[in-house]
Amino acid sequence: MGPTKEKLDALDKKMAELNIGKSDIEYKYIKASGRGGQKVNKSSSAVFARHLPSGLSVKCGKSRSQHLNKFLATRMLVEKVERQMKGEDPEKTAEIEKRIKQKKRRKRKARNKVPKSG
Repeated sequence: MGPTKEKLDALDKKMAELNIGKSDIEYKYIKASGRGGQKVNKSSSAVFARHLPSGLSVKCGKSRSQHLNKFLATRMLVEKVERQMKGEDPEKTAEIEKRIKQKKRRKRKARNKVPKSG
C-alpha cells in the first residue's frame, strides 16, 4: 500500500514552496538490507535519492514497496534540503540522526530479548 493522495499533494506543495523540481532529484533503486527474507534479496526495493543542486542524498529501505520507499526518500530529502536552506547546523543535524538510529537499535535489541522463565 502506497502513500495517500493527500500525502502526495502535501509533498508536491512543499517541493513547490522550496523551489525543488522533480527533475532536480535523481533516483537509484538498490537492493535493500535487513528483514524481508528472499523478497529483499531478489528485488531492488530500496531507493537512493540525491538532490542534484545541493548534493544532499538519502537512502530509504523501510518498506518492501519500492513506491512507498520512493515517497519516503523524497520526503526525507525535502526535509534535509529545507534544514540546509534554513541554515541549521549540519553537525547538530547529524548528531540528532545518529541518536535516532541508536534508539532504533536499542528498541530492536530489547524486542529480541527473551525473558528467562524460571
